Amino acid sequence: MTGIYDDPWAYELACSFRDVPAEVDVLLGWCARHRTGAAGPVGRVLELAAGPAEHAREFARRGVAATALDLHPAMCAYAAERAKAEGVELEVVQDDMTAFDLGRTFDLVVTMLDSTSHLMDLDAFTAHLDRAAAHLAGGGLYIVEMSHPADRLGDEPSTSTGWTVERGEARATVRWGEPTDRLDPVTQISDDRVTMTIAEGGGPVRVVQDVVPYRFWSATELDAAVRLSGALEPVARYGDFGEVAVTDPDAWRMISVFRAARTR
Repeated sequence: MTGIYDDPWAYELACSFRDVPAEVDVLLGWCARHRTGAAGPVGRVLELAAGPAEHAREFARRGVAATALDLHPAMCAYAAERAKAEGVELEVVQDDMTAFDLGRTFDLVVTMLDSTSHLMDLDAFTAHLDRAAAHLAGGGLYIVEMSHPADRLGDEPSTSTGWTVERGEARATVRWGEPTDRLDPVTQISDDRVTMTIAEGGGPVRVVQDVVPYRFWSATELDAAVRLSGALEPVARYGDFGEVAVTDPDAWRMISVFRAARTR
């Protein structure tokens, strides 16, 4: 049995319900809206906790100089292999999202797919924000996508814990979290049980199982971490990859846009 992060192909398949090109369109649109007028077009992008680096690869397909950073060696190797197979230039770096120092800056830094849930305490979150801010070029933005607080605090979660995906000859059912997976009220960490059942062509059915620690971050905690860091300032917050406000009943994500603090 292997874990979900040890199987990047399976992880990418599980997340294939996402429309990555459309999301990159929105990210670039937000850059055009929120970057300063003198900043120019986005030329350099850094994706943190990138996993298979789907967003970084999409930026690269558009001619943007893209870098993907992830802690997991299997994810880094897979991201590099996929980029090579697709014929796109992608720099892949294995490093910690709380301690990296690439020695250069980027017009846009992104963390997608609620990857901040891997930051288990406030010290780790503020260290991460410090590192993201340190890698922003003048006028650059940091955009972080997190799950909507309703997923853990509301009566009705904004996203499903179970879904089905198909890609080519592969079909998979995914359960990410079970009803009995409880959020610890003190640590705000839940051990989410993941089960993915994959059928590909006429081959045997394969099951990937894992237990993934998930740290829930509320909007007020995110705001507190930003203030504690002092390296970033808020620009905007959205409830999805569009114009939905995070307070809207239809909001299903919490996506925050930051720029480097003027006092830096």
